[in-house]
Amino acid sequence: MKKHNFYAGPSILPEFTKQKTAEAIIDFAGTGLSVMEVSHRSKEFVAVMEEAQALVKELMNVPEGYSVLFLQGGASLQFLMAPYNLLNTKAAYLNTGVWAGKALKEAKLLGEVVEVASSKDANFNYIPKKFSVPTDVDYLHVTTNNTIFGTEMLEDLDVPVPMVADMSSDVLSRPMDVSKYNMIYAGAQKNLGPSGATLVVVKNDALGKVNRVIPTILDYKIHIDNESMFNTPATVSVFGCLQTLRWIKAEGGLVEMERRNIEKADVLYAEIDRNKMFQSTVPDKNDRSRMNVCFVMTPEYAQFEKEFDAFATAQGMIGLKGHRSVGGFRASLYNAMPLDSVKALVKTMKEFEQLKG
Repeated sequence: MKKHNFYAGPSILPEFTKQKTAEAIIDFAGTGLSVMEVSHRSKEFVAVMEEAQALVKELMNVPEGYSVLFLQGGASLQFLMAPYNLLNTKAAYLNTGVWAGKALKEAKLLGEVVEVASSKDANFNYIPKKFSVPTDVDYLHVTTNNTIFGTEMLEDLDVPVPMVADMSSDVLSRPMDVSKYNMIYAGAQKNLGPSGATLVVVKNDALGKVNRVIPTILDYKIHIDNESMFNTPATVSVFGCLQTLRWIKAEGGLVEMERRNIEKADVLYAEIDRNKMFQSTVPDKNDRSRMNVCFVMTPEYAQFEKEFDAFATAQGMIGLKGHRSVGGFRASLYNAMPLDSVKALVKTMKEFEQLKG
């Protein structure tokens, strides 16, 4: 039976990425060695890092004056590392979920933080719209996609200050205006590659302006000067990221990724809205995530939640259980998720409706 992988992360990867990475684990670049065991300073691996950085710049249309890094520690380390490097006097944060809240908490260790808005009052089931950003802050931090709660900022905000963005779960899913951001960071394990690497795109001119002493390993300038090789990078993860970047380019780039992601999300949300047994956890359609579709049983069918979970699993639907903060179900539709798998889930939902409705 075909398995349909809806896990939120680590998550589905392109077949191309898995195949090429598997081959390199046995024999990397004709060296006769595994990519797991070659030096990160070998010419073969340096070429991997350089191409991965170049492809990020190409696909995301990164302007001149920005650096691309592949670091470690996940987005969680960036919650601290970003303010360490960029927060000098005051920063603004938009609180749209658990991860946004964690980023805000870390920033408070290093300076004044203004929470410009929050959707906590409704269990983060919407993106705040009417808020103002102080013009005297160093940056506004946003979490563009909220994996747990199923909300997403589908366009770049227009604000009077530079932004810093956690794009862990929607990076490379749509074209964007990088020039609006002083920094973008993303854990690899959702849309980019195997877990272990963290993508950072940072504006060079935004660095070197804080008064504090920055620990060496937390200093972006150190990593830029050492071309992501200050310490040993996550070699297998970076190699996998390169394969995904190659795949995205070959498939048509971010314009094509966005077209596919809109189509997949529309197919699934249409069924959720039609099917009397299910309802979206995000009422405003403009706030619904294309990456993480969260839904629950309607109140009159709530008793069937465990039964539907078992039924869907038996049909090959893997990783559908929602986060405990929301409950219900979560279908993650990252770039590598094929439309056929979304249609298979819709078919499963229709069949369950016929059985129990």
